Amino acid sequence: MPTLLGVIPGMESFTSWMMKSQMSKLDIPPVSEFLDLIKAGGGRIFACKLAMDMFKFKKEDLCEFVDGILTVGEFYAHAGGEDSQIIFT
Repeated sequence: MPTLLGVIPGMESFTSWMMKSQMSKLDIPPVSEFLDLIKAGGGRIFACKLAMDMFKFKKEDLCEFVDGILTVGEFYAHAGGEDSQIIFT
């Protein structure tokens, strides 16, 4: 059913508006603020190479917060060890 709703004109923008409204009611900051907090705290943000390839994105298509594009193997090499935290979004 949700896929069918996507063909209705304006449904995508309505859904985005609705989600932002719900986030505001729950006092959740916007994604851009989360990205600022991660970077300010010394965190690094990487994009998934498989997803990039599937959607035909290039590094230039990503926001300035993204540090690089990694394969799964490269990601696990970076994420190993103490003081590592993995957050999937």
